[in-house]
Amino acid sequence: MNSYPKPPFQPQQQSVPGEQRKMDPMPDCGEQSYQGSGRLANKIALVTGADSGIGRAVAIAFAREGADVAVSYLDEHEDAKETARWVEAAGRQCLLLPGDLGNAAHCTAIVNDTVEKFGRIDVLVNNAAFQMTYQSLEDIPDEDWVKTFNVNITAMFRICKAALPHMAEGSSIINTSSVNSDMPNPSLLPYAATKGAIANFTAGLAQMLGERGIRVNSV
Repeated sequence: MNSYPKPPFQPQQQSVPGEQRKMDPMPDCGEQSYQGSGRLANKIALVTGADSGIGRAVAIAFAREGADVAVSYLDEHEDAKETARWVEAAGRQCLLLPGDLGNAAHCTAIVNDTVEKFGRIDVLVNNAAFQMTYQSLEDIPDEDWVKTFNVNITAMFRICKAALPHMAEGSSIINTSSVNSDMPNPSLLPYAATKGAIANFTAGLAQMLGERGIRVNSV
């Protein structure tokens, strides 16, 4: 434990979207610590928001468990290339898929591109999200509210819908939720509202797809 940096850390501010490569200290995504054991041997995973943070950690872990990984991200190209480097270092293939998940056509495109490259999808991880802070309801622009819902929950619906024809029995959908789903931080009102929607969407979709042998969970 003594080898890890400890707070307090210097405040850091970036414009949206932030880049992990500019953070100090650098977040730990399991690059030096995660050990795989073949639990996803030869599986195909599509992970959104996988250029950094939780998404990168998922991509690295899945690759070390034996999966090829399609990495969806906005435009943080250097961060995404670093994720790809770690996936490929694990001996797996990585497909980079830049673009805005707020765009309906792009949600379909990342699924189609993944299937064109790998033939199917075994694990879908909906992790990408947009988040901003606000001091009052009046401070929230309509366009921010709409963008937060488009990226965080509407894209999730669209990607799941596009991916399902390519997911066989035994496949899995994993949605990133948050403590904000039932304990909302008022300064994160739009984001928290989408996380509540994700929890509800996940619970309903799990029941809908159970009879098809596809598991749906949130983390």
